[in-house]
Amino acid sequence: MTAVTDEDQGKGDGTGKPDGRADGRWDDGLIARRAAAAEAREAEETAPPTPAEDAEPQVEAYAPAEGPLPTRLDALRELVGLSRARLDRETLAEAGRVLDEAAARQRLSSRHTVIAVAGATGSGKSTLFNALAGAPISDTGLRRPTTSQPIACSWTDGAAGLLDRLAVPGRLRRRPHPGPAAFDEALQGLVLVDLPDHDSAATEHRDQVDRVLALVDAVIWVVDPEKYADAALHERYLRPLAGHAEVTFVVLNQTDRLPGEAADLVLDDLRRLLDEDGIALGEHGEPGATVMSLSALTGDGVPELREMIGRFVSDRTAATRRLSADVDAAAARLRKVYVADGRPGLGERAREEFTDRLAEAVGAAAAGQAAEREWRRNASRACGTPWLRLWRWYESRGLPGSLDRMGQALTPPEEELTARQRVEQAVRIVADDAADGLPGPWAQAVREAAFTGAQGLPEALDELAAKAGTPGASKRGGGTETGRSTVPQLGGRPPKPPRPKWWPAAVLAQASMTLLQIFGGLWLVGQIIGVLEPGLVTPALIMLAGVVGGPLVEWACAAAIRGPARRYGQDAERRLREAAAGCGRARVLDPVAAELVRYREVRERYVTVTEFSTTGR
Repeated sequence: MTAVTDEDQGKGDGTGKPDGRADGRWDDGLIARRAAAAEAREAEETAPPTPAEDAEPQVEAYAPAEGPLPTRLDALRELVGLSRARLDRETLAEAGRVLDEAAARQRLSSRHTVIAVAGATGSGKSTLFNALAGAPISDTGLRRPTTSQPIACSWTDGAAGLLDRLAVPGRLRRRPHPGPAAFDEALQGLVLVDLPDHDSAATEHRDQVDRVLALVDAVIWVVDPEKYADAALHERYLRPLAGHAEVTFVVLNQTDRLPGEAADLVLDDLRRLLDEDGIALGEHGEPGATVMSLSALTGDGVPELREMIGRFVSDRTAATRRLSADVDAAAARLRKVYVADGRPGLGERAREEFTDRLAEAVGAAAAGQAAEREWRRNASRACGTPWLRLWRWYESRGLPGSLDRMGQALTPPEEELTARQRVEQAVRIVADDAADGLPGPWAQAVREAAFTGAQGLPEALDELAAKAGTPGASKRGGGTETGRSTVPQLGGRPPKPPRPKWWPAAVLAQASMTLLQIFGGLWLVGQIIGVLEPGLVTPALIMLAGVVGGPLVEWACAAAIRGPARRYGQDAERRLREAAAGCGRARVLDPVAAELVRYREVRERYVTVTEFSTTGR
């Protein structure tokens, strides 16, 4: 090395600085040139990629809208949208995350496949990472943890957007060392990421591993003969990601430390553990995880792994398979809130039973019976004998000693359910029938729709009963509040039924029979007092004809009105029943049916999401 003298240092432009540089730096000689070159390389490595380099992949579409994945993502998006009002945010959080990540991945480069290299402390993952890259990019050594942040190696340009998504710093983005690995055509498009140790004592390291593993297209799990059965690895990572078997590589490293056939035995045991974790193994041409053994230190098996990765990358389907597996996992978590045990719905029988209970609550049967009695009563008034009508008037007054008053005194009051209780019971039963077999959230939604619609239903039924003229309808409101019986009583009167056309003739016939009785009686009285000539036979026959004919006319009318009265009562019951059913349908059944329709819609979307499952979930 040539010494630098004070005279040399003073040379320059008179500034007193070497070579006339005001900053005191020098660039003369071999050392200076080497230092300048080192600085240039460091600046190139730490500088962020230029915009021109990554302009194309930033706008490149992920993949054409082909295959089942776009359809499944659209169905999952609709499923989440339809379920927001029925399911809590935590239940839909995973599905929302999958949709967001899928949208973010599809906006980035489809020419690149991002593969993470993960493993435990001392498993040799960084050594394997360097072996695949063909250069010592990731630090290795005895110090633990060696890898503290993700380090990326990209075989081709245009991966800046993907690495930004992984939050890999620009100073930790590398290119493979020039050589066979760098120019391997099959590896063009590969982005390899070395992760921190998943079992690191530093919490931030584990958090970085979890974050990156949720974003990469595939993962290479590196295990060693000592920790391949570690419960933390299997329970925290491998078992939950069992559905991602097609984008999973499991590599048994450090086989150079195993004597003889021990490597094969350990590898077989590793396969057994993976099978217990539910991970499908890609053997005999079947889709599944790739399991192999190698030694990253000696290079044994590394070319085979590089070849497998090359075929995997050149296929350009890793990201699609990863997103499909994510959709499968989200759908599996949502299964309990969308899949019913049976065939839920509101059958015709449940609707009829609900109508029957409302009709019972509103007193439709009693209203029909009252209408039939009113028809008969009007017929008796029009067609009955005057003497019988006089006796019935006496009975209707309820005088002491009358049979009607005695019957009421002897009849104990019945303790029955009030109208409100009957309605609430009917609503509860129909809601339980409709929600039977539904998943919990949707069953709750059906019950809430039924109970919300049932508010004010008893009052609405009371109004219907009052408009229909149901006997005792005015008392039903009091029964609702006081708990007394709401069975219609005779204290009210329904509207008078229309009279048939033959009633005037029957009235005329009954009047004639009465006139005969009066005429025969007056004739007899006249003969008795001597006003008329004696002759008892004729007036007696006339009077007998009136006495016998009156009841006969009344009996004939009673027989004639039996059918019309029954039909009139049935028609009154039907009208009130239909009115109550319409009120119940509008307030309870229709909202319940709407919830069931919504459930069927989300169930159809869920079926679409799971129809093309790649994991069999």
